[in-house]
Amino acid sequence: MIEKLLIANRGEIALRILRACRELGIKTVAVHSEADRELKHVLLADETVCIGPAPSAGSYLNIPAIISAAEVTDTVAIHPGYGFLSENADFAERVEKSGFIFVGPRPETIRLMGDKVSAIRAMQTAGVPCVPGSDGPLDEDKKRSLKLAREIGYPVIIKASGGGGGRGMRVVHAEATLLNAIALTRAEAMAAFGNPMVYMEKYLENPRHVEFQLLADSQGHAIHLGERDCSMQRRHQKVVEEAPAPGITPEQRHTIGERCAEACRRIGYRGAGTFEFLYENGEFYFIEMNTRVQVEHPVTEMITGVDIVKEQILIAAGEKLHYTQDDIQIRGHAVECRLNAEHPDTFIPCPGRIEEFHAPGGPGIRMETHIYSGYYVPPYYDSMIGKLIAHGEDRQSALARMSNALRETVIEGIHTNLPLQRRILTDAAFRAGGVNIHYLEKKLGL
Repeated sequence: MIEKLLIANRGEIALRILRACRELGIKTVAVHSEADRELKHVLLADETVCIGPAPSAGSYLNIPAIISAAEVTDTVAIHPGYGFLSENADFAERVEKSGFIFVGPRPETIRLMGDKVSAIRAMQTAGVPCVPGSDGPLDEDKKRSLKLAREIGYPVIIKASGGGGGRGMRVVHAEATLLNAIALTRAEAMAAFGNPMVYMEKYLENPRHVEFQLLADSQGHAIHLGERDCSMQRRHQKVVEEAPAPGITPEQRHTIGERCAEACRRIGYRGAGTFEFLYENGEFYFIEMNTRVQVEHPVTEMITGVDIVKEQILIAAGEKLHYTQDDIQIRGHAVECRLNAEHPDTFIPCPGRIEEFHAPGGPGIRMETHIYSGYYVPPYYDSMIGKLIAHGEDRQSALARMSNALRETVIEGIHTNLPLQRRILTDAAFRAGGVNIHYLEKKLGL
C-alpha cells in the first residue's frame, strides 16, 4: 500500500482525493500556491508545502516545484486530479523517473491518447466507432483536403490534434471557406498547443455528448462503469451531467462499453479513463479519451457504488481491479450540477469572499466542494467552486431531489450560477431527457 500521497491539485478534487486517502489509511501532502493557504484540504492534510505564487504557471504547473515537494516530504505517490498537469505526459514521466508512483496511466499512453489522430487510429483498431473523417492529419496538399471534404460531406469540422477543452476547432459549411479554415486552425493550434497538426471530421449537427467510464489495472483487466450524458454545455464546457444517459439501452451500453474495455486492454491502459462520444440517430462516434478522473465522476459512483478515486489509487499501487464486469450493476439515476463563481447571465467570473454558505441535505444528496463561510474565492483559477449531486431510484426522483437541493443551497457574497441551474431543472426539454449539445446555448441566446 502507498504510505504517503501528494495531491498535485487544488479545490474540490483535492479534497476528494484527501478523503479517499483517509479511508485507505494513506497520509497526505497538500501542495498549494500562496493564494491557497486557506483551502480546506490544505487545512486538513498531514503535511503542506507552498510551491509558488498565485498564478498557476508558477505553482500548480511548476513541475520542478512539485517534484521537490514530493522529495522533501518522502512522498511515495502523486495524484494529479483533473486539469493542470493531469494529462501532461512529460509530468507523468518526470514523476516516474524521480522514483514516485504516478496515479494515472503510463506516460506513453497519455501521449497516445492526447494526440487525437493517434487516439482515433487506436480506437479504429479496437473496433470503437469513430466519426467519419480524414483518418489522419491533413497535409499541405490543398486538392486532397478539398477532395476529402467532398467525400465526407459538408459541414465538416477542422480540429487540432493536440487540442482540448473546446479550443482548436472550426466548423466549415462550404468549400469556399475550407482552405482558409484549415490555415487558421493550424495557426491557432501551434500558438495554443505547440502542435500545428490538424485533422478533419464530419460535423454532426445535433448530437448528444455521451461518455463511458472505464477502469483498468496493470494486469490487463478492464471494465466499464456505464455511460454519462453531458450534453448540457456552454461553449464546450459541461454544466449538467447525468447517469445513465436517457434513452441508451442496456444492449448499447454493453456493446460500446465492452469495445472501450477492449481498447483499454489493447493499449495497456492503467487507471481511470473516459471515452467521449457524440451520439446521433442511434449511433456512437468516438471523439477523444480523457486519461484522468473526470469532474463528473460522482454520478457514476452514485449509480454503481464504485469509488473511482480509491480504485485509481489502488490500481497505481499495483493491485488488481476489485470488480469484474458482472459485478457492475446500474442502480437508479444520478444528476450533477456544476456550481461556478460567475454571474448567472453574463458568465463573467466572480471571485470574492463567501459571506455565508449552507449546503443542502436530504436522501440521495451529495455536495462536493471546498468552500466554506468566510472563504475567499481567488481570481486566478477556474471558476468552479463545487458540484451538487442527487441520486434517486429513477430519473424523475433524481431530478426532484436536485430541484430541492438547489433551492436549499445558499452561497452569499458572490455571484454564482445557482439561478441558471435552477432554471435548467425546470426546463421542459431537459426534464424530458435527450437534449443535444447545442440546446443550452440556443436556450440562452448565445
